[in-house]
Amino acid sequence: MRQAKVSMNREQIGKRIKAVRRELNKKKIDCLLVTKPANVTYTTGFMGDDSWAVITKRAVYLLTDSRYIEQAQTECIGCRIIQRKDSLAEAVAKLCKKLKSMRTVAVEKATSVAAFEALKKRVKLRLKTTADIIESVRRIKDNSEIAAIKAAASISAKALEQILGCIKPGVTECELAGVLDFQIRRLGATNSFETIVAFGPNASRPHHQPSKRKLRKRDTVLIDFGARYKGYCSDITRSFAVGKPTRFFEKVYDAVQQAQAAAIKTVKAGVEIVQVDAAARRVISKYDLPVYGHGTGHGFGLEIHESPFLKADGKGRLRAGEVITIEPGVYIPGKLGVRIEDDILVTETGCRILTRNCPHSPMLAHIR
Repeated sequence: MRQAKVSMNREQIGKRIKAVRRELNKKKIDCLLVTKPANVTYTTGFMGDDSWAVITKRAVYLLTDSRYIEQAQTECIGCRIIQRKDSLAEAVAKLCKKLKSMRTVAVEKATSVAAFEALKKRVKLRLKTTADIIESVRRIKDNSEIAAIKAAASISAKALEQILGCIKPGVTECELAGVLDFQIRRLGATNSFETIVAFGPNASRPHHQPSKRKLRKRDTVLIDFGARYKGYCSDITRSFAVGKPTRFFEKVYDAVQQAQAAAIKTVKAGVEIVQVDAAARRVISKYDLPVYGHGTGHGFGLEIHESPFLKADGKGRLRAGEVITIEPGVYIPGKLGVRIEDDILVTETGCRILTRNCPHSPMLAHIR
């Protein structure tokens, strides 16, 4: 099930399609089959499932079935809706027959092998695969996208604030995750991804799955969560202690906080991605703590993980309008895990922290 309605207007969609067509022209592609759900949403406004889009030099088509026709008619902007009665591959084949000037159809590499094989059997034109055409355009967020991400971040912050009173000895990881998920729903959003709640040593696993482990009187908590609003995600991690934190936890927390601050300080349009990643890792190393194995951050928007990816071997430079996470961490198996993650808008002169209203503190559970 995908998120409810995205608010878009004809001008926004028109600009996106123009940008996509510029990329198609560079690669000499005159017909692109869009199968990735986020890319379908980006180019048509449609938020349903089991539907593809076709982009040509003159038109955009949405191929869907009777379950989504009413939704498509409400959400789609500037595209022609085709109700299919057969498979998606058959619907593409029928459309291609009508587009007589077409000789080649480019198919997104995200398409499953089974779907591509079905297309090869039915479409009589030459098929070739292509990647990152729409994704390259999606990297730069427009004002409406930034507003939706900010709203998602605000909902996330409110949801966390409302569950702080539930963080008491005896609550399980599963229970706390469920309460947080409920608050996100109550505030009019859905989850960006499956909420991570990890107590004590469980937090040394960056993608821990909540369990029946109960919170103790003196314990640590890591919560990685996010809301999806109007199709757009937020992604936040907070780590803190319940009861008096140990000196070691305070040392680790300080290291991660300083590492995040160092990375954020480097963020600016034109800066090399590896510079941002290295800035955080240097701080962790100076504290004589194990350096995290995952990336320092990643882009996000309609998907929770998008380009750019901030990692040690990352390529390219940051660009104004990208929205990224900065999320260094320290993980010590059997002891603890600390990660702090915020959502950052890259600007020409620096950056803006979109999750500033979501406080982080080693004693967050005591903030009311």
